[in-house]
Amino acid sequence: MTADTITQEPVVRVDGLRKKYGDAAALNGVSLRIHPGESVAVMGPSGCGKSTLLNMVAGLDRPTSGSIVVQGEDLGAMNETGLALFRRRNIGMIFQFFNLIDDLPALDNVALAAQLAGTSGRQARKRAHELLEELGVAHRADSYPATLSGGERQRVAVARALMNRPPLLLADEPTGALDSHSGEQVTNLLNDLNRLGHTLLIVTHDPRLAARCATRLIEFADGQVVRESTLEPTP
Repeated sequence: MTADTITQEPVVRVDGLRKKYGDAAALNGVSLRIHPGESVAVMGPSGCGKSTLLNMVAGLDRPTSGSIVVQGEDLGAMNETGLALFRRRNIGMIFQFFNLIDDLPALDNVALAAQLAGTSGRQARKRAHELLEELGVAHRADSYPATLSGGERQRVAVARALMNRPPLLLADEPTGALDSHSGEQVTNLLNDLNRLGHTLLIVTHDPRLAARCATRLIEFADGQVVRESTLEPTP
């Protein structure tokens, strides 16, 4: 991360974030910054709060206390409709189990993200096809998710995440459901996206993914940040 990057407004600013489910604290006073162009990996044992943090930054869940600002917008000040609109325009999400719609072919799975944000069907399908081509799965545009390999499904999911040109990509265990070969392909893809300037926040159990893709590592335990370190991604 360069000095110029540090002086820019953070893409994500989290302050004093707490989330309780009953008497259990999933997050306990988390504060962090993610700057434009960073690729940040969050690691830690199961149940330590990693995915809860990701859901909070995505506006999918609300904190018990503390604040989350993404792209200069306070998520806590938005209602559910406002959060949904903000998410469509500003955040691309990549999930461990892809979350594709089973009864839509790949092209329509990707195009739907833009149509929900107000893009015409024709324009959405054109951009969706371009993204599938860039990601090497255009030949599978008319195929349904059940007929795709794990690696192909994740590439379609990445295309969907990129549809609305979001400034922030969130990835929750993006290689967790893939075999080693497909996982390597997706790791290379995430690395390429960061090199192209996309800001990434990646939750992962895979130290190889963090080493390959991340410029910074945040380690969690018991709902808190216990260590941060700068990384030089390995080739």
